Amino acid sequence: MANNVTGFLRIIKAAGYSWQGLRAAWQHEAAFRQEAIAALVAVAIACWLDVDAITRVLLIGSVVLVVIVEIFNSAIEAVVDRIGQERHPLAGRAKDMDSAAVLLAILLALFVWIALLWSHLR
Repeated sequence: MANNVTGFLRIIKAAGYSWQGLRAAWQHEAAFRQEAIAALVAVAIACWLDVDAITRVLLIGSVVLVVIVEIFNSAIEAVVDRIGQERHPLAGRAKDMDSAAVLLAILLALFVWIALLWSHLR
């Protein structure tokens, strides 16, 4: 089914779908809620710190990346679960690899925060 909505109305509709996605992640994914709350705290701290703009952007960007990767993780899990509840090696592999992506994003954020704060405090 083709969607013929164009221009500014298309942008408004797309923003609505994005908002629905954020609401669904919040309602159905505990990990998303935990990471979103942690990201909000981290953003507040990054805004409070006396650092230059580039450092602030890196601090905030690293935690926002964790939330983005968690949304992808949740989306892939939902699609895999929709396909079927029976155990399959490929389904498990997909979920494990996406979980690994979340872990790497979290480790990256930790490394960025430690490195930047360490250099700032020296």
